[in-house]
Amino acid sequence: MTKDREGRAAPVGVRSGPAAAGGRRARLQPRWFIVAFWHGHRAVLRATGGRFGLWRPKPGGWGTLWLTTRGRRSGKVRKVVLGYVDDGDNLVTMAMNGWGPAEPAWWLNLQAHPDAVVRTRDGTLQVRARRAQGAERERLWATWASIDKDLDDYASRRPRETAVVVLEPHERAGSGAE
Repeated sequence: MTKDREGRAAPVGVRSGPAAAGGRRARLQPRWFIVAFWHGHRAVLRATGGRFGLWRPKPGGWGTLWLTTRGRRSGKVRKVVLGYVDDGDNLVTMAMNGWGPAEPAWWLNLQAHPDAVVRTRDGTLQVRARRAQGAERERLWATWASIDKDLDDYASRRPRETAVVVLEPHERAGSGAE
């Protein structure tokens, strides 16, 4: 837990950081740019069959993965590109929706249907998603915060706590495309 301006305990990733303390606000790209970037990234993945656009996390950085979920209402296959970090065998991402206020659709889909497929540079995995809680969430949030120094400020712009999502592999699905 962190402390807010009045000294009250505040969960990590909620109304903390320089903006909450009255300091400078980190510069965030305009929403249209963030959305356009991720749409373009997904188009590159589709056009190349996943050969370009996926990378492994490097020390002090994050990688990208291609997550396939099942729509919570439609039941249709949905794909999204996400940033992730490794945590042992698990892959960890954040349900941030480009730091917009709404929960991302992929996270809502995973809450309804936690089994999904992840494609990384290393192949395809069957995973089960869950929300990190308590000390695990704080540890994983700190990992992300070490990569992005403005993380707490960005998260403070959302009306609710940003979920840290753990994708736990339960079997190797192969290394080819779906």
